[in-house]
This record gives sequence, C-alpha cells and structure tokens, in this order.
Amino acid sequence: MIGYPLVGRRCRGMDSARNQANCRELLQDEWCTAARGMRYNGRKVRRGSLVQHAWIEPLGDRAVMVRLGERPDETFQRIVTLIAYLDDHPLPGQVEVVPGYTSVAIYYDPAEIEPLIETADRLAPVEFPCPYDYVRDRLLDILRTLDARDAPPAREVEIPVCYGGDCGPDLEDVARLNDLTAQEVVEIHSSASYVVHMIGFAPGFPYLGGMDPRIAAPRRDAPRPSVPAGSVGIAGVQTGVYPIETPGGWNVIGRTPLKLFQPERDPPSLLRAGDIVRFRPISKEAYARWEGQA
Repeated sequence: MIGYPLVGRRCRGMDSARNQANCRELLQDEWCTAARGMRYNGRKVRRGSLVQHAWIEPLGDRAVMVRLGERPDETFQRIVTLIAYLDDHPLPGQVEVVPGYTSVAIYYDPAEIEPLIETADRLAPVEFPCPYDYVRDRLLDILRTLDARDAPPAREVEIPVCYGGDCGPDLEDVARLNDLTAQEVVEIHSSASYVVHMIGFAPGFPYLGGMDPRIAAPRRDAPRPSVPAGSVGIAGVQTGVYPIETPGGWNVIGRTPLKLFQPERDPPSLLRAGDIVRFRPISKEAYARWEGQA
C-alpha cells in the first residue's frame, strides 16, 4: 500500500481479512455488552451506546470508516452525535471528519500518531501497532460512551427562494408530472422541514432528506451544461441547492440569493450535516433587492 511508511511495523488493521475477523469478534462482544449496559475489557460501556451499531474499517492508510447502520433514517442522529463530538474533541492527528448517509470517514495524519504509538509501546507493548490501530481503539473508546440521544440541538437555517419563471424554469414540468399546479408544488416544497445528511457533489452542496414524494420528479433527460449558483432543484425524491455554477441534471424550480459556498468564509459552506432547512418563497422583486445588497 502506497503512503505513510509504517517504520518497520506490520499494521494488523491494513490486513483486510485479519482486520475484518478481529473487528467482527471485537465488535460482536461490544454490541452484546452495550445492549446490556455492562463493562467490556474493564471499561464501562453505556447501555444503548453507538458502539452496538458500529462497524469500523480502514479507508486507505490515512483514514478510517465508521459505519453506523444501513438506512439514513436510522443513522442520522448517530452520525450527528459522532461528528459533533469529534468537532469538540478531535482525535490526535485528526485532519478532517466527513459524514455520509450512513457512515463517517475520519482522516488523520499518521506522522502525528506514530510518536504516540512509540510511547504506548514502551509502557505496554502491543502486537503490530500502527496508526490505524491507534485511531480505531480511540474511536471504540468514544463510541462506548456516546448515545444518539446526545446529539446537539439542530441548527435551523431559512433559505429564501424565488420560485418559477427565469429562476425556476422546470417548475411547470414538475407540476405537470405530478398533476399539480405550480403554486401547489411551491406550497408543498416550502412547507416541509429538511435535514442536511451530508455535503457533497460540489463544494457546499447539501443532500437533503424529507421531501414530500408528491413533488418527486426524475432527473432531466438532457443535463444542462451550466446551472446558476443558488438554483433549487428536484431529482427523484430529493431536493437540493446548487452552491456554485455547475453542470447538472436536476429539475430547477427556483433560485435563492443566498450564497451557500464562499471559499473565503470559515467554514466556507453555509450548511452542514445535522442542520434543519426550510425554504421561504420570495417575490422576484425581493430576490432582486437581496441580490443588490450582496
């Protein structure tokens, strides 16, 4: 495997078959223990803790993947809980935490972790220690203590949207496809609350859950070579907002004057996993005024 040299160490975590066998045996014990709220290897395991839902595996030699279930509706609170904890209490060598629909990837710098392994070795020798093993063990300690009920309160973000017309050229098509009027599509779309599962596809692009299936629409047969920044679209049973100008095949039903991605801002993305989003209809005049103040 190309990447950080393991300084003569063999990493048991990088041996896929060995890792899966070890991880399965370890986590099966953890799952049973967590369900009963007991101790495992001398450590207190919280009843109902995240560890009973976890599957941990290496993602190359500079990252680890924590899977927390199979369905986004059941993993959402678990993921938000874990990423909030890691934001407040970063692991040694932690570089970035990237949430997905059902998993969290944690990227780390092996060079920062190797000295910690050397110190741990002198105190209590460990078989085949390496950065992955170290990060995995720290994550297990964290997962034993966290419960999805520990998720922080969601941040609510309101996004103004000018629907239809030049801002939403596909609004009428979405309405026609669902035997609705354009106004009914707007009312349905803007009356729901949406959760941000993750950011992806383009910088700052939010993958939102919670759209009413009554306004679902398949992707366009011919994607547009350029979709303006701020465009609000529908594809299947998902809705999202294009943060930058980019090619795209979603049905564009409106546009927001808000800037969802600004590289000079910290953080650069307006939205983040765990946010609750609501869309508020605005007029073309209000859109023009908002843009003029930007």
